[in-house]
Amino acid sequence: MAEAQNFPAGSTTTGSIAVAAESTVATRMSAPPSFDVADFPVPHGREEEWRFTPLERLRGLHDGTATANGGVKVAIEAPEGVTVETVGRDDSRLGRAGTPVDRVAAQAYSSFEQASVVTVAKEAVLTEPIRIAVHGEGGVAYGHQVVELGAFAEAVVVIDHTGDAVLAANVDYVLGDGAKLTVVSVQDWDENAVHVGQHNALVGRDASFKSIVVTFGGDVVRLHPRIAYAGTGGEAELFGLYFTDRGQHQEHRLLVDHNTPHCKSNVAYKGALQGDGAHAVWIGDVLIQAAAEGTDTYEMNRNLVLTDGARVDSVPNLEIETGEIVGAGHASATGRFDDEQLFYLQSRGIPAEEARRLVVRGFFAELVQQIGLPDVEARLLDKIEAELKASV
Repeated sequence: MAEAQNFPAGSTTTGSIAVAAESTVATRMSAPPSFDVADFPVPHGREEEWRFTPLERLRGLHDGTATANGGVKVAIEAPEGVTVETVGRDDSRLGRAGTPVDRVAAQAYSSFEQASVVTVAKEAVLTEPIRIAVHGEGGVAYGHQVVELGAFAEAVVVIDHTGDAVLAANVDYVLGDGAKLTVVSVQDWDENAVHVGQHNALVGRDASFKSIVVTFGGDVVRLHPRIAYAGTGGEAELFGLYFTDRGQHQEHRLLVDHNTPHCKSNVAYKGALQGDGAHAVWIGDVLIQAAAEGTDTYEMNRNLVLTDGARVDSVPNLEIETGEIVGAGHASATGRFDDEQLFYLQSRGIPAEEARRLVVRGFFAELVQQIGLPDVEARLLDKIEAELKASV
C-alpha cells in the first residue's frame, strides 16, 4: 500500500497536504515552543504530537516525576582543529539552534547541569571524524550537546548511544555560512533503555547539513529532528534507518521549516519491523513558508514488515504557503516482501531464507552507503544481519 504526491512549481492544492497561508510551524503542537517546562501541559496521549507514543513507558519523563538519579558518560574524540568544552547552563551558545517544542524537550533543557560544546574553527576541513560516545550507566539523566561549525568548515560527527538509561536530551547543530556537516547518530541502547531527544539544526547561507539517524536498540526511542535555515542557499538531507524488534517502540518525528528563500531539503527514512508488538512511527512535516520562494523539497518513508504482529504509523505532511517553488512532494509506503524479488532470487538457486535476507539488506543498502565511514557501515550491516538471523 503506497501513496505519493508531487507538486511542480506554481501548483496549489487543498486538504491535508497543502494548507492556507495562515498555518505556522506550531499548527500540530499543543503549545508554542518554549524553554520553560511550565509552558507545556502534561500530555495525556490525545494530543497530536503524543497520540502514537506510549506515555506509560517514558518512566516519568513527560510528567515531571523522573528525577535525575543516574548517569550518562560522554566521551569525545576529536582531531586537531576542534575545541571540546564542558560548559554550564549560562553559556550563550546553548539553545541557539532551536527551542524545545514539547514538554520532554523543555524538561531536558531545564534539568541538565552541564553541556558538551564541540566547535570546529572556520575554514577547518577535518580529515577524521569527531566521535562522541554517550553511554548510559543506569537511572534517569538529562543532557545537552552543541556542535558548531565556523564558516566554510567541514566535519563528520558520529554519536554513539549505548548502555542503559532513561535519557532526555537536546542536541544543537549550528552551521556557519558555507559549512558542511555530516552527523551519524546511532541508537544502539540496551533493551530496557528509554531515549527521547530533540535535534535542532540551524543551517547557514549556502551551508550543507546531512543527518543519518540509525535506531536499533532501546525499549522506547523517540527522536525529533528539526531543520531551519539562517540564510539562502542552504541544503539539508535527512536519512534514517530503523529496525524495530518485538515490543519496541521507535518513533521519528521530523520537521523541515523552509523559512528562507532558495533552500533545499531531502528526507528518506526506511524501517523494518519484526515480532509481536513492534511499533514504528514516522511523522514527516515539511513547511514552506510564504517567504520561502524557490524551495525544492521531497520526503519519503518506506517500511518493510517482516512478521505478523508489527505495526507502522507513517504520516507525511506538507504545508505550502507560496506557489513560487521549484518543487515539493512526498511518498509513504508500507508492505511485506516483494514476491517477485524473492522468486527471481530463488529461481537462481538461492535458498528462500537467504533470499529474504538479501532483499532486506538491499532495502537498507542505499541509506547505509550515505554514511561514508567504512567502520561504521560495516558495524551497522553486521547489526542488520544479526537482526535478520533472529527472525528471517
